[in-house]
Amino acid sequence: MPSFDTVLEANFVEVKNAIENTAKEIGTRFDFKGSSAGVELKDKEITMFGDAEFQLQQVEDILRNKLSKRNVDVRFLDVGKAQKIGGDKLKQVIKVRNGIDAENAKKIQKALKESKLKLQAAIQEEKVRVTGAKRDDLQAAMALIRKDIADLPLSFDNFRD
Repeated sequence: MPSFDTVLEANFVEVKNAIENTAKEIGTRFDFKGSSAGVELKDKEITMFGDAEFQLQQVEDILRNKLSKRNVDVRFLDVGKAQKIGGDKLKQVIKVRNGIDAENAKKIQKALKESKLKLQAAIQEEKVRVTGAKRDDLQAAMALIRKDIADLPLSFDNFRD
């Protein structure tokens, strides 16, 4: 039976490169001289540091720019709230989404069921496997998922015929 997997995975090599480029730009910009502005990547979390809310916003803008230049969709970013860390310093944690959570997986499954296509959608850990009898149905399912679940940068892999 033909099948494919719907996944939510960022290219972490490109994310790491974008973080390094952002840190380099922060180091060379005049408006960040003498400040605690910075950015670092640990596991799947990006931590931004700054002296004020405005500075954190500038660091985030630089980061988004560098990510988009490297063809990493900014919808992977889940921005948290700014937190005070000693003195006047602030930090903000941005989680990089990886894997489809249960709620969104159920949305995908429901959308496929309501479409009346002859398909089965099975939630497997952090991905959704779609199987069907015809290749055309699978391609229609891909188009449907892209249209209905537009807030997530989903991709499709493991296409089997």
